[in-house]
Amino acid sequence: MNQGLQGWLSDSIQELHDASLYKTPRVLESPAGGRVTMDGKEVINFSSNNYLGLANHPKVKQAATEAIEKWGVGAGAVRWIGGTMAIHDELEERLASFKHVESVLVFTSGFTANSGCIPAVVTKKDVIISDELNHASIIDGVRLSAASYRKKEGWVYKHKDMGHLEEILKNAESFEKRMIITDGVFSMDGDIAPLPEIVELAEKYDAFVMVDDAHASGVLGKNGAGSTSHFDLYGRVDIQLGTLSKALGVVGGYIAGSARLKEWLINRGRPYLFSTAHPPAVAAALIAALDIMENDPEPMDRLWSNSRKWKKMLQDEGFDTMGSETPITPVYVGGEKEAQQMEQMLWDEGVYALAIVYPTVGLGKARIRTMPSAAHTDQDLDDALKAFKRVRDQLSK
Repeated sequence: MNQGLQGWLSDSIQELHDASLYKTPRVLESPAGGRVTMDGKEVINFSSNNYLGLANHPKVKQAATEAIEKWGVGAGAVRWIGGTMAIHDELEERLASFKHVESVLVFTSGFTANSGCIPAVVTKKDVIISDELNHASIIDGVRLSAASYRKKEGWVYKHKDMGHLEEILKNAESFEKRMIITDGVFSMDGDIAPLPEIVELAEKYDAFVMVDDAHASGVLGKNGAGSTSHFDLYGRVDIQLGTLSKALGVVGGYIAGSARLKEWLINRGRPYLFSTAHPPAVAAALIAALDIMENDPEPMDRLWSNSRKWKKMLQDEGFDTMGSETPITPVYVGGEKEAQQMEQMLWDEGVYALAIVYPTVGLGKARIRTMPSAAHTDQDLDDALKAFKRVRDQLSK
């Protein structure tokens, strides 16, 4: 092994330790749920994206099992070579209907959907205008493109600042295409993008809009159809990204939009072109999850009931939830070392709630991110609040 590389890795890892930025993943030893077994310990799980509790739903598991019997365990090829099965087409048709768009193209993850779509729809003649708090997958997708996009060049707008966005749009008139991209729900703060205002500015300045609805899928809109549904903007958002890995409880991502967009991405979306298709069990499980979302309002109602209760409980006890508007509920800490310490102390109290530190958020803006879901019981919430209070009392001594 190259000793120069190994030495650099050792030094860099030590730097992470010294700055309280080092992370080690815990191991889940039970199905995803409100209470789980991790590293041999039962804990209340507040760090899961399983918003609707569908990851272990009996109907979803049954659909996956039946698909294995019918289709086998793998597609055997990338989609365009011969890996597209009828069940993949069925999933995309169902998603298009769910999102009220012409077409949907499914990718292996939300991350690859961004990295496949963004570079494919812009050229060096174009500009991408991005919210400063957009998700890492958006940032990486933007970096892979040939378009102008850099903050230092003036193409990143202050978080949700529509005046700043308009100023940038005025300065971008010389570009052939102007693409505005935003999260629908911001994954670290839990706030919602002002999508109606963004769309109005896009229409005024002849730009087009892409919204990443990873954390709005299953959370906002009719049956969880996302932020475009939430704001009744059907037909006015050009590109929508959705995730299949969070509220739907399985894995994958998709791009929703026009039939022409899908046609182009099939030919130029590199992760689609060079990734083996989802196992058929994944597609079948997702169709079952969609059935539940469209026909059973109880999981989404429970999600929001738990979220409102959890926020109020925290706020009543003086915790700062940072203006969250969605189930994503950060508890502000500030320092990286303090946040990491709080995470460990919560774990000792039987609560798994992750410390979010730099570079995921800015230096000095660390928080404990909590994720209430439909899978949590009232007892889970009550017990978790008691743990937060005990930890705070210990830290304040």
